[in-house]
Amino acid sequence: MSDKAPNLAKIIAMDVLTVGRLPLLLMLTLLVSAMGVVFVTHQSRTAITDKDVTLVERERLGNEWRNLLLEETALAEHSRVEQLAIRELEMKRPDADKEVLVSLK
Repeated sequence: MSDKAPNLAKIIAMDVLTVGRLPLLLMLTLLVSAMGVVFVTHQSRTAITDKDVTLVERERLGNEWRNLLLEETALAEHSRVEQLAIRELEMKRPDADKEVLVSLK
């Protein structure tokens, strides 16, 4: 047997490159399109997750802001400031005869 057995892989490769160009091109296009769909789906899910995390953070910051406003209102209350001035700074109201009015001209 001097005839060599035909190389099946070489025959298939030549057939695909000569006769099967259109199916090969369509298959590659389909593969690229499928990978694009997977990529876009992943990006969309990541964006939705980021949005949800951001909304939770916004809600937390809104709650903190409201609590800070309440705290600021409580700390700035006139009676509390007056009590702190008397207790911690030992301040007192001046007598009426010791008050001095300054008028601006």
